[in-house]
Amino acid sequence: MTEFSLDLNEEQRDLRDWVHGFAADVVRPAAAEWDAREETPWPVIQEAAKVGLYGFEFIATCWADPSGLSLPIASEELFWGDAGIGLSIFGTTLAVAAIYGAGTPDQLVEWVPQCFGSVDEPAVGAFCSTEPEAGSDVAAMRTRARYDEAADEWVLNGQKAYATNGGIAAVHVVTASVEPSLGSRGQAAFVVPPGTPGLTATKKLKKLGLRASHTADVFLDEVRVPGRCLLGGREALLERLDRARSGQRGKSQAAMRTFELSRPTVGAQAIGVARAAYEYALAYAQERVQFGRAIIENQAIAFQLADMRTEIDAARLLVWRAAWMGRNNRPFTAGEGSMSKLKAGEVAVSVTEKAVQILGGAGFLRDHPVERWYRDAKIYTIFEGTSEIQRLVISRAISGRQIR
Repeated sequence: MTEFSLDLNEEQRDLRDWVHGFAADVVRPAAAEWDAREETPWPVIQEAAKVGLYGFEFIATCWADPSGLSLPIASEELFWGDAGIGLSIFGTTLAVAAIYGAGTPDQLVEWVPQCFGSVDEPAVGAFCSTEPEAGSDVAAMRTRARYDEAADEWVLNGQKAYATNGGIAAVHVVTASVEPSLGSRGQAAFVVPPGTPGLTATKKLKKLGLRASHTADVFLDEVRVPGRCLLGGREALLERLDRARSGQRGKSQAAMRTFELSRPTVGAQAIGVARAAYEYALAYAQERVQFGRAIIENQAIAFQLADMRTEIDAARLLVWRAAWMGRNNRPFTAGEGSMSKLKAGEVAVSVTEKAVQILGGAGFLRDHPVERWYRDAKIYTIFEGTSEIQRLVISRAISGRQIR
Protein backbone atom coordinates (compact mmCIF):
# COMPACT_ATOMS: atom_id res chain seq x y z
CA MET A 1 0.00 0.00 0.00
CA THR A 2 1.29 3.45 -0.93
CA GLU A 3 2.11 5.60 2.08
CA PHE A 4 -0.12 8.64 2.43
CA SER A 5 1.71 11.90 1.82
CA LEU A 6 0.87 15.55 1.20
CA ASP A 7 4.35 16.25 -0.16
CA LEU A 8 4.48 17.48 -3.75
CA ASN A 9 6.58 15.36 -6.09
CA GLU A 10 9.61 16.73 -7.89
CA GLU A 11 7.69 17.65 -11.06
CA GLN A 12 5.06 19.52 -9.07
CA ARG A 13 7.67 21.41 -7.08
CA ASP A 14 9.48 22.36 -10.28
CA LEU A 15 6.20 23.54 -11.80
CA ARG A 16 5.37 25.60 -8.72
CA ASP A 17 8.79 27.25 -8.68
CA TRP A 18 8.79 27.91 -12.43
CA VAL A 19 5.37 29.58 -12.47
CA HIS A 20 6.18 31.49 -9.29
CA GLY A 21 9.32 32.82 -10.93
CA PHE A 22 7.34 34.02 -13.95
CA ALA A 23 4.76 35.61 -11.66
CA ALA A 24 7.43 37.38 -9.62
CA ASP A 25 9.66 38.51 -12.49
CA VAL A 26 7.15 39.27 -15.25
CA VAL A 27 3.60 39.53 -13.88
CA ARG A 28 4.01 41.51 -10.66
CA PRO A 29 6.15 44.29 -12.15
CA ALA A 30 3.48 44.83 -14.84
CA ALA A 31 0.40 44.43 -12.64
CA ALA A 32 -0.23 48.01 -11.55
CA GLU A 33 0.25 49.39 -15.07
CA TRP A 34 -2.22 47.03 -16.75
CA ASP A 35 -4.72 47.42 -13.93
CA ALA A 36 -4.63 51.20 -14.45
CA ARG A 37 -4.76 50.92 -18.24
CA GLU A 38 -7.64 48.41 -18.09
CA GLU A 39 -6.38 46.79 -21.28
CA THR A 40 -5.57 43.21 -22.28
CA PRO A 41 -1.84 42.69 -21.55
CA TRP A 42 -0.94 41.13 -24.89
CA PRO A 43 2.84 41.55 -24.34
CA VAL A 44 2.61 39.54 -21.11
CA ILE A 45 0.46 36.87 -22.78
CA GLN A 46 3.04 36.60 -25.55
CA GLU A 47 5.83 36.33 -22.98
CA ALA A 48 3.90 33.51 -21.29
CA ALA A 49 3.56 31.80 -24.68
CA LYS A 50 7.29 32.14 -25.36
CA VAL A 51 8.26 30.39 -22.13
CA GLY A 52 5.60 27.69 -22.59
CA LEU A 53 3.19 28.83 -19.89
CA TYR A 54 0.44 29.71 -22.38
CA GLY A 55 -0.68 27.05 -24.83
CA PHE A 56 -2.35 23.69 -25.31
CA GLU A 57 0.79 21.72 -24.44
CA PHE A 58 1.00 23.37 -21.03
CA ILE A 59 -2.65 22.63 -20.22
CA ALA A 60 -2.31 19.06 -21.50
CA THR A 61 0.80 18.49 -19.38
CA CYS A 62 -0.97 19.79 -16.29
CA TRP A 63 -4.02 17.63 -16.99
CA ALA A 64 -1.80 14.56 -17.41
CA ASP A 65 -0.84 14.79 -13.73
CA PRO A 66 -2.79 11.87 -12.20
CA SER A 67 -3.07 13.70 -8.88
CA GLY A 68 -4.95 16.58 -10.53
CA LEU A 69 -2.84 19.11 -8.61
CA SER A 70 -0.68 20.63 -11.35
CA LEU A 71 -3.25 23.07 -12.70
CA PRO A 72 -4.31 24.34 -9.23
CA ILE A 73 -0.65 24.71 -8.26
CA ALA A 74 0.12 26.71 -11.40
CA SER A 75 -3.04 28.80 -10.98
CA GLU A 76 -2.25 29.72 -7.38
CA GLU A 77 1.24 30.87 -8.26
CA LEU A 78 0.23 32.86 -11.35
CA PHE A 79 -2.63 34.61 -9.56
CA TRP A 80 -0.31 35.31 -6.64
CA GLY A 81 1.40 37.52 -9.21
CA ASP A 82 -1.78 39.29 -10.31
CA ALA A 83 -5.34 38.17 -10.87
CA GLY A 84 -6.13 40.45 -13.80
CA ILE A 85 -3.09 39.39 -15.80
CA GLY A 86 -3.53 35.83 -14.55
CA LEU A 87 -7.05 35.66 -15.97
CA SER A 88 -5.83 37.16 -19.23
CA ILE A 89 -3.43 34.21 -19.47
CA PHE A 90 -5.63 31.46 -18.04
CA GLY A 91 -9.08 32.75 -19.10
CA THR A 92 -8.80 30.71 -22.29
CA THR A 93 -8.84 27.51 -20.23
CA LEU A 94 -12.58 27.97 -19.60
CA ALA A 95 -13.27 27.63 -23.33
CA VAL A 96 -10.86 24.69 -23.43
CA ALA A 97 -12.68 23.07 -20.49
CA ALA A 98 -15.97 23.45 -22.37
CA ILE A 99 -14.53 21.78 -25.47
CA TYR A 100 -12.95 19.04 -23.37
CA GLY A 101 -16.10 18.48 -21.33
CA ALA A 102 -18.53 18.22 -24.23
CA GLY A 103 -16.49 17.74 -27.39
CA THR A 104 -15.22 14.75 -29.33
CA PRO A 105 -11.50 13.97 -29.75
CA ASP A 106 -11.61 15.38 -33.29
CA GLN A 107 -13.13 18.61 -31.98
CA LEU A 108 -10.43 18.88 -29.33
CA VAL A 109 -7.73 18.55 -31.98
CA GLU A 110 -9.40 21.07 -34.30
CA TRP A 111 -10.44 23.83 -31.92
CA VAL A 112 -8.25 23.86 -28.83
CA PRO A 113 -5.02 24.92 -30.61
CA GLN A 114 -6.95 27.75 -32.28
CA CYS A 115 -7.97 29.02 -28.83
CA PHE A 116 -4.30 29.73 -28.07
CA GLY A 117 -2.96 30.80 -31.44
CA SER A 118 0.82 30.74 -31.85
CA VAL A 119 3.83 32.14 -30.04
CA ASP A 120 4.19 34.89 -32.64
CA GLU A 121 0.46 35.65 -32.68
CA PRO A 122 -1.17 34.45 -29.46
CA ALA A 123 -4.96 34.24 -29.40
CA VAL A 124 -7.51 33.78 -26.63
CA GLY A 125 -10.69 31.76 -26.24
CA ALA A 126 -14.03 32.70 -24.68
CA PHE A 127 -16.75 30.67 -23.00
CA CYS A 128 -20.11 32.42 -23.31
CA SER A 129 -22.83 31.13 -20.99
CA THR A 130 -24.17 33.86 -18.68
CA GLU A 131 -27.02 36.03 -19.98
CA PRO A 132 -28.75 39.17 -18.67
CA GLU A 133 -31.69 37.04 -17.47
CA ALA A 134 -29.81 33.77 -16.98
CA GLY A 135 -26.89 34.01 -14.58
CA SER A 136 -27.28 31.62 -11.68
CA ASP A 137 -30.48 30.34 -13.32
CA VAL A 138 -28.84 28.59 -16.26
CA ALA A 139 -32.13 26.93 -17.22
CA ALA A 140 -33.56 30.36 -18.11
CA MET A 141 -31.17 30.71 -21.06
CA ARG A 142 -32.72 32.57 -24.00
CA THR A 143 -30.02 32.12 -26.62
CA ARG A 144 -31.43 29.77 -29.24
CA ALA A 145 -29.89 27.35 -31.71
CA ARG A 146 -31.81 25.91 -34.65
CA TYR A 147 -30.58 23.39 -37.16
CA ASP A 148 -30.67 24.16 -40.89
CA GLU A 149 -30.64 20.65 -42.27
CA ALA A 150 -30.32 21.71 -45.90
CA ALA A 151 -27.09 23.56 -45.21
CA ASP A 152 -25.92 21.38 -42.29
CA GLU A 153 -25.53 24.52 -40.22
CA TRP A 154 -26.59 25.67 -36.77
CA VAL A 155 -28.03 29.17 -36.49
CA LEU A 156 -27.45 30.98 -33.17
CA ASN A 157 -29.34 34.01 -31.88
CA GLY A 158 -29.13 35.67 -28.48
CA GLN A 159 -27.04 37.69 -26.06
CA LYS A 160 -24.33 36.66 -23.61
CA ALA A 161 -23.15 38.77 -20.67
CA TYR A 162 -19.84 39.16 -18.82
CA ALA A 163 -17.89 36.92 -21.17
CA THR A 164 -14.17 36.73 -20.41
CA ASN A 165 -12.38 37.51 -23.70
CA GLY A 166 -15.77 38.09 -25.34
CA GLY A 167 -15.38 39.73 -28.74
CA ILE A 168 -11.57 39.54 -28.81
CA ALA A 169 -11.40 35.74 -28.77
CA ALA A 170 -10.38 33.68 -31.77
CA VAL A 171 -12.76 30.91 -30.69
CA HIS A 172 -16.01 31.50 -28.81
CA VAL A 173 -17.77 28.56 -27.17
CA VAL A 174 -21.45 29.46 -26.85
CA THR A 175 -24.16 27.62 -24.93
CA ALA A 176 -27.65 27.77 -26.42
CA SER A 177 -31.06 26.18 -26.02
CA VAL A 178 -31.97 23.70 -28.74
CA GLU A 179 -35.25 22.62 -27.15
CA PRO A 180 -36.38 25.27 -24.62
CA SER A 181 -39.21 23.15 -23.21
CA LEU A 182 -36.61 20.81 -21.69
CA GLY A 183 -34.93 23.58 -19.70
CA SER A 184 -31.24 23.04 -19.02
CA ARG A 185 -31.44 19.51 -20.48
CA GLY A 186 -32.35 20.97 -23.85
CA GLN A 187 -29.13 22.98 -24.12
CA ALA A 188 -25.93 22.38 -26.05
CA ALA A 189 -22.56 24.05 -26.64
CA PHE A 190 -21.29 25.31 -29.99
CA VAL A 191 -17.94 26.51 -31.26
CA VAL A 192 -18.07 29.79 -33.16
CA PRO A 193 -14.94 29.82 -35.37
CA PRO A 194 -12.76 32.91 -35.89
CA GLY A 195 -14.29 35.59 -38.09
CA THR A 196 -17.82 34.16 -38.14
CA PRO A 197 -20.30 36.86 -39.29
CA GLY A 198 -23.02 37.92 -36.88
CA LEU A 199 -21.03 37.74 -33.64
CA THR A 200 -20.35 41.17 -32.17
CA ALA A 201 -19.45 42.47 -28.73
CA THR A 202 -19.55 45.58 -26.59
CA LYS A 203 -16.44 47.49 -25.66
CA LYS A 204 -14.48 46.14 -22.70
CA LEU A 205 -16.62 46.50 -19.60
CA LYS A 206 -15.28 48.64 -16.75
CA LYS A 207 -14.93 46.52 -13.60
CA LEU A 208 -14.15 46.81 -9.90
CA GLY A 209 -11.28 44.35 -10.20
CA LEU A 210 -9.52 42.04 -12.68
CA ARG A 211 -9.18 45.15 -14.80
CA ALA A 212 -6.49 43.76 -17.09
CA SER A 213 -8.78 40.89 -18.08
CA HIS A 214 -11.13 41.60 -20.98
CA THR A 215 -14.85 41.23 -20.20
CA ALA A 216 -17.65 42.07 -22.64
CA ASP A 217 -21.22 41.29 -23.62
CA VAL A 218 -21.54 39.22 -26.80
CA PHE A 219 -24.40 39.40 -29.32
CA LEU A 220 -25.32 36.66 -31.78
CA ASP A 221 -27.45 37.68 -34.76
CA GLU A 222 -28.16 34.81 -37.16
CA VAL A 223 -24.71 33.39 -36.52
CA ARG A 224 -24.26 30.36 -38.77
CA VAL A 225 -21.73 27.67 -37.85
CA PRO A 226 -21.06 24.34 -39.59
CA GLY A 227 -22.72 21.25 -38.19
CA ARG A 228 -19.40 19.96 -36.89
CA CYS A 229 -19.30 22.93 -34.48
CA LEU A 230 -21.90 21.33 -32.21
CA LEU A 231 -19.78 19.96 -29.37
CA GLY A 232 -20.32 16.23 -29.01
CA GLY A 233 -22.04 15.91 -32.38
CA ARG A 234 -25.68 15.87 -33.49
CA GLU A 235 -26.23 12.17 -32.93
CA ALA A 236 -25.25 12.43 -29.27
CA LEU A 237 -27.44 15.52 -28.89
CA LEU A 238 -30.49 13.81 -30.35
CA GLU A 239 -30.00 10.83 -28.05
CA ARG A 240 -29.72 13.13 -25.06
CA LEU A 241 -32.85 15.05 -26.04
CA ASP A 242 -34.78 11.78 -26.45
CA ARG A 243 -33.76 10.71 -22.95
CA ALA A 244 -34.81 14.07 -21.55
CA ARG A 245 -38.21 13.90 -23.27
CA SER A 246 -38.83 10.44 -21.80
CA GLY A 247 -37.91 11.65 -18.32
CA GLN A 248 -34.71 9.62 -18.03
CA ARG A 249 -31.86 11.01 -15.98
CA GLY A 250 -28.90 12.20 -17.98
CA LYS A 251 -25.59 13.97 -17.67
CA SER A 252 -25.50 17.61 -16.61
CA GLN A 253 -25.84 20.13 -19.39
CA ALA A 254 -22.89 21.80 -21.11
CA ALA A 255 -22.48 24.90 -18.94
CA MET A 256 -22.64 22.99 -15.68
CA ARG A 257 -20.12 20.37 -16.86
CA THR A 258 -17.70 23.18 -17.65
CA PHE A 259 -18.16 24.77 -14.23
CA GLU A 260 -17.73 21.39 -12.50
CA LEU A 261 -14.37 20.94 -14.22
CA SER A 262 -13.19 24.48 -13.49
CA ARG A 263 -14.31 25.15 -9.90
CA PRO A 264 -11.21 23.78 -8.11
CA THR A 265 -8.95 25.73 -10.47
CA VAL A 266 -10.94 28.92 -9.86
CA GLY A 267 -10.62 28.23 -6.14
CA ALA A 268 -6.85 27.98 -6.57
CA GLN A 269 -6.86 31.39 -8.27
CA ALA A 270 -8.63 32.88 -5.26
CA ILE A 271 -6.08 31.29 -2.93
CA GLY A 272 -3.28 32.91 -4.93
CA VAL A 273 -4.85 36.34 -4.41
CA ALA A 274 -5.39 35.66 -0.69
CA ARG A 275 -1.84 34.40 -0.22
CA ALA A 276 -0.40 37.47 -1.88
CA ALA A 277 -2.31 39.74 0.49
CA TYR A 278 -1.43 37.65 3.54
CA GLU A 279 2.28 37.63 2.76
CA TYR A 280 2.33 41.37 2.14
CA ALA A 281 0.43 42.12 5.35
CA LEU A 282 2.71 39.79 7.34
CA ALA A 283 5.84 41.56 6.05
CA TYR A 284 4.29 44.97 6.69
CA ALA A 285 3.28 44.05 10.25
CA GLN A 286 6.82 42.92 11.02
CA GLU A 287 8.30 46.22 9.80
CA ARG A 288 5.67 48.76 10.86
CA VAL A 289 6.47 50.26 14.27
CA GLN A 290 3.87 51.88 16.49
CA PHE A 291 4.21 52.73 20.17
CA GLY A 292 7.80 51.55 20.10
CA ARG A 293 7.28 48.04 18.73
CA ALA A 294 6.37 46.20 15.53
CA ILE A 295 2.61 45.99 15.21
CA ILE A 296 2.77 42.20 14.81
CA GLU A 297 3.61 42.04 18.52
CA ASN A 298 0.04 43.12 19.23
CA GLN A 299 -2.38 40.22 19.57
CA ALA A 300 -5.01 42.09 17.55
CA ILE A 301 -2.70 41.99 14.53
CA ALA A 302 -0.98 38.66 15.19
CA PHE A 303 -4.28 36.80 15.65
CA GLN A 304 -5.65 38.22 12.40
CA LEU A 305 -2.58 36.97 10.57
CA ALA A 306 -2.91 33.58 12.26
CA ASP A 307 -6.51 33.34 11.08
CA MET A 308 -5.55 34.42 7.56
CA ARG A 309 -2.90 31.72 7.24
CA THR A 310 -5.18 29.06 8.73
CA GLU A 311 -8.03 29.87 6.35
CA ILE A 312 -5.74 29.91 3.31
CA ASP A 313 -4.32 26.50 4.16
CA ALA A 314 -7.78 25.05 4.84
CA ALA A 315 -9.09 26.36 1.52
CA ARG A 316 -6.10 24.93 -0.35
CA LEU A 317 -6.75 21.47 1.06
CA LEU A 318 -10.38 21.63 -0.13
CA VAL A 319 -9.18 22.72 -3.58
CA TRP A 320 -6.61 19.94 -3.79
CA ARG A 321 -9.15 17.33 -2.71
CA ALA A 322 -11.66 18.46 -5.33
CA ALA A 323 -8.98 18.63 -8.03
CA TRP A 324 -7.86 15.09 -7.20
CA MET A 325 -11.45 13.83 -7.22
CA GLY A 326 -12.20 15.48 -10.56
CA ARG A 327 -9.04 14.16 -12.21
CA ASN A 328 -9.74 10.62 -10.97
CA ASN A 329 -13.44 10.63 -11.86
CA ARG A 330 -14.60 10.51 -8.26
CA PRO A 331 -18.16 11.85 -8.00
CA PHE A 332 -18.76 15.02 -5.99
CA THR A 333 -21.34 13.30 -3.80
CA ALA A 334 -21.23 16.09 -1.20
CA GLY A 335 -20.62 18.95 -3.61
CA GLU A 336 -16.86 18.86 -3.03
CA GLY A 337 -16.13 20.95 -6.12
CA SER A 338 -18.51 23.64 -4.92
CA MET A 339 -17.06 23.42 -1.41
CA SER A 340 -13.62 24.24 -2.76
CA LYS A 341 -14.75 27.24 -4.76
CA LEU A 342 -17.05 28.52 -1.99
CA LYS A 343 -14.38 28.38 0.70
CA ALA A 344 -11.57 29.76 -1.43
CA GLY A 345 -13.64 32.66 -2.73
CA GLU A 346 -14.83 33.73 0.68
CA VAL A 347 -11.35 33.32 2.14
CA ALA A 348 -9.95 35.61 -0.59
CA VAL A 349 -12.45 38.34 0.29
CA SER A 350 -11.86 37.98 4.04
CA VAL A 351 -8.06 37.82 3.85
CA THR A 352 -7.66 40.77 1.48
CA GLU A 353 -10.00 42.86 3.64
CA LYS A 354 -7.92 42.03 6.70
CA ALA A 355 -4.75 42.94 4.80
CA VAL A 356 -6.12 46.38 4.00
CA GLN A 357 -7.08 46.81 7.66
CA ILE A 358 -3.64 45.79 8.91
CA LEU A 359 -2.01 48.38 6.66
CA GLY A 360 -4.48 50.99 7.89
CA GLY A 361 -4.49 54.19 5.85
CA ALA A 362 -1.63 52.90 3.72
CA GLY A 363 -3.78 49.96 2.67
CA PHE A 364 -6.30 52.34 1.13
CA LEU A 365 -3.68 53.84 -1.18
CA ARG A 366 -2.60 52.55 -4.56
CA ASP A 367 0.98 52.84 -3.35
CA HIS A 368 0.41 49.37 -1.89
CA PRO A 369 -1.02 46.44 -3.89
CA VAL A 370 -3.40 45.25 -1.17
CA GLU A 371 -6.13 47.59 -2.41
CA ARG A 372 -5.91 45.97 -5.85
CA TRP A 373 -6.01 42.49 -4.37
CA TYR A 374 -9.03 43.54 -2.30
CA ARG A 375 -10.82 44.67 -5.46
CA ASP A 376 -9.79 41.54 -7.38
CA ALA A 377 -10.91 39.15 -4.64
CA LYS A 378 -14.59 40.06 -4.68
CA ILE A 379 -15.33 38.44 -8.02
CA TYR A 380 -14.51 35.01 -6.57
CA THR A 381 -17.76 35.01 -4.60
CA ILE A 382 -19.66 35.92 -7.78
CA PHE A 383 -18.45 34.44 -11.06
CA GLU A 384 -18.61 30.77 -12.06
CA GLY A 385 -21.35 30.31 -9.50
CA THR A 386 -22.03 32.73 -6.65
CA SER A 387 -21.43 31.68 -3.06
CA GLU A 388 -25.18 31.23 -2.76
CA ILE A 389 -25.26 28.85 -5.72
CA GLN A 390 -22.33 26.86 -4.30
CA ARG A 391 -24.25 26.48 -1.03
CA LEU A 392 -27.29 25.38 -3.02
CA VAL A 393 -25.26 22.70 -4.82
CA ILE A 394 -23.76 21.46 -1.56
CA SER A 395 -27.06 21.44 0.31
CA ARG A 396 -28.77 19.50 -2.48
CA ALA A 397 -25.91 16.99 -2.55
CA ILE A 398 -25.89 16.32 1.17
CA SER A 399 -29.69 16.29 1.60
CA GLY A 400 -30.84 14.60 -1.57
CA ARG A 401 -33.58 17.20 -1.74
CA GLN A 402 -34.35 19.87 -4.31
CA ILE A 403 -33.50 22.82 -2.07
CA ARG A 404 -34.65 26.17 -3.48
